[in-house]
Amino acid sequence: MSETITLLHNPRCSTSRAAAETLSDEGVEARVMEYLKTPLDEAALRDLIGKLEDAPTDLVRRDGFFKELGLTDADVETIDQVVAVLVEHPRLMQRPVIVRGDRAIIGRPKDRVAPFVRGE
Repeated sequence: MSETITLLHNPRCSTSRAAAETLSDEGVEARVMEYLKTPLDEAALRDLIGKLEDAPTDLVRRDGFFKELGLTDADVETIDQVVAVLVEHPRLMQRPVIVRGDRAIIGRPKDRVAPFVRGE
């Protein structure tokens, strides 16, 4: 497999750890980026969204922190809004995200990861 695979990873997340394990089980050497230690900047987020097979708004976690910030779905409807929110609050990025060449997916549910890295 000649395409570079990148895992945008949060080691504290069980689903993200499961994706890393799936990559290992598939014999895939992935570049692992801990996006909380090295947050994506605006250009990197726009590049990622351009590859994403999921809706851009799905890249934003709707968790307690999202609600704490007073955010609603209306705040993350457009690509510009999604980028602005994730630049300011990287921990709201959905995880894991797997990038393979010019395609990317959110690795939820977990069973999406193996077929994606196999190119299915």
